[in-house]
Amino acid sequence: MDLKSGYPWWAVRNGLMHAFPRLDGDVRCDVAVIGGGVTGALVAREFAAHGHDVAVVEQRDIGWGSTAASTALLQYEIDTHMVDLAKQVGEDDALLAYRACVEAVEALQALLSQLGGVGLRRSDSLYFASRRRDLRGLRREYEARARHGFDVAWLERADVQGRYGFEAPAAILTRPAAGVDPYRLTIRLLRGLEDAGMRVFDRTRIEAIEPRSRDVLLRTDAGACIRAKHVVLAAGYAAQRWLAPRVARNRSSYAAISDPLDAGVLDAFRTTMAWETARPYLYFRITPDNRLLVGGEDDAVDIPARRDRRVAKKAAKLFDRMCSMFPEAAIVPAFSWAGTFAETEDGLPFFGPHRSTGPRVHYAMAYGGNGITYSMLGAGLLRARVERRGHPLAKLLSFARIGAD
Repeated sequence: MDLKSGYPWWAVRNGLMHAFPRLDGDVRCDVAVIGGGVTGALVAREFAAHGHDVAVVEQRDIGWGSTAASTALLQYEIDTHMVDLAKQVGEDDALLAYRACVEAVEALQALLSQLGGVGLRRSDSLYFASRRRDLRGLRREYEARARHGFDVAWLERADVQGRYGFEAPAAILTRPAAGVDPYRLTIRLLRGLEDAGMRVFDRTRIEAIEPRSRDVLLRTDAGACIRAKHVVLAAGYAAQRWLAPRVARNRSSYAAISDPLDAGVLDAFRTTMAWETARPYLYFRITPDNRLLVGGEDDAVDIPARRDRRVAKKAAKLFDRMCSMFPEAAIVPAFSWAGTFAETEDGLPFFGPHRSTGPRVHYAMAYGGNGITYSMLGAGLLRARVERRGHPLAKLLSFARIGAD
């Protein structure tokens, strides 16, 4: 799959940081992770940190697929409001999912602080009403989160204007949240695994997956074989090729980044990221190198050539919106890009096996606007499955919830 268009900032800023070797011989391991993006890196780290022998295989260069196109907002909020999710999966499970995402963001912050050098910036999250008609739903969501003990505050129009300098009918301010450089994070994680003796291969394509009674045999395009006790498919949106039922819809999202802002411009957003109630939603944050990073304008395009042609026009719309919100900011566009993402009906990811590929092949489908948060959460869930331990989210995030297990 061609997963991105234009000039993703992380690729421009970092270049190709490290080349891992191709797989040119047979390998045995406990857990083989297919996919060398941020999801695969977090999953591989989780298994390796708990004594499993891990091998990672990526068909491109490591971190060069959807990870390089991510805007990497680390939030606990699911694209589906908690009150709406409760109607789909029940209040207890909706609350469980939201609380698990809070724990995942906190765990990510601790991990990224320990790693260092990955552009971590802790922040609040400002979720603002796009229109007056969104106020009722936003207030209902605020009250539900407040009732259940989430760290959330209600801001009236004057509060938003006074603290953040733009007009919105109201907003809720939440924490924890953070921003990160997803490409550097992926490289740092996988180089750390390599240094610890784990094997990481890029430019190696898996052509066949053969589940067996005691292991899984993977065959590469060059004829090499990997024999693993368990396999995790963390290949992002390309993982759907191995799955018979269609469980998500591929879409395109667009992003752009500015030249460095002048001192004092949009200072409030150096510690606060923002997004809105409209769907598809606009979102933005300030990077550690003082650039405005903005995303949105999502559409149903899943044809790379059509997506490529839309990047410039979509980026112009994103910057026009920013300039209308902040007319005194003197925002100068620098780079723009687009990437493939997928969304599920309820906004929740899928982690675990599917009956079509057997109990030793596990899917890590961290689909949604907070995919990195899902990846952190799902890594622990998958390890629990492999180690035959229970996990509170195992059923909810399985294919069983849509009757496709």
